[in-house]
Amino acid sequence: MASLKEVKSRIQSVTSTQQITKAMKMVAAAKLRRAQDNITQMRPYAAKLAGLLQNLSAQNEGENSSEYTEVRNVEKVLIMVVTSDKGLCGAFNSNVFKATNKHIQDNYKKQSESGNVDIMPMGKKALDYFTKRDYNVISDFWNMFMPVSFEASEAAAEFAMKAFSKGQYDKVVLIYNEFKNVATQIMNVEQFLPVLPPDSSNEFSTDYIFQPNREEIVTELIPKSLKIQVFKAILDSNAAEHGARMTAMDQATDNAGELLKELKLTYNRTRQAAITKEILEIVGGAEALG
Repeated sequence: MASLKEVKSRIQSVTSTQQITKAMKMVAAAKLRRAQDNITQMRPYAAKLAGLLQNLSAQNEGENSSEYTEVRNVEKVLIMVVTSDKGLCGAFNSNVFKATNKHIQDNYKKQSESGNVDIMPMGKKALDYFTKRDYNVISDFWNMFMPVSFEASEAAAEFAMKAFSKGQYDKVVLIYNEFKNVATQIMNVEQFLPVLPPDSSNEFSTDYIFQPNREEIVTELIPKSLKIQVFKAILDSNAAEHGARMTAMDQATDNAGELLKELKLTYNRTRQAAITKEILEIVGGAEALG
């Protein structure tokens, strides 16, 4: 059985840890509110723009087809992986890594074996993870969250768009956590390029009147929509990260509370045993003297 001093030291240590996890939960909650407001305001705009983009890409065929809608045989792939910069957020990052590895194995195993799968980490955890493994890593765009800005995500989107238009990649995929609520994140694996046409069963497919002309509108709208798509993924991941960290710190605080109960019970039992032992020694000594 541990000594009273050891148990007391453990109680103090767990109490300090519990105070830290409580503080981290409060910080995550404050950041989550701002991040949640940002993604909530972005989603309607991004969804409408994505719908316009898909309809235009379906109508924009032949001579006026966009360079971002060209479907090619997939020989080289770029995967944009969005994670956090920091840990202590449960399985938030590990779920992204698992989804990325599974997506590669299920869809691009031959390309991966021949070294034709590149990873663009967007977040320090992704940079560290894929750098340590046998992947081709594009390490210029990992710093997305200090602070979150459209300019940073725009630079990453422009790199992918230019590389695709030049034929350096035949497909670009975006993998990130979508924010649903504090306790739930949805893993999203989206095709970024080439732009997918709308579903034929989509009842919202619309015939547009183009002014001044279709070519000019498509030239302006498609790149803008693609950049917004990446920025939305960053905002989604940022809100999901804070939600995951808030949940993880809440669970850690509860676990520390349960551990404190056990340690205090152990402390009381150890103290009682020590007192009993002292009483027995005193009684034994008194009887010996008698």
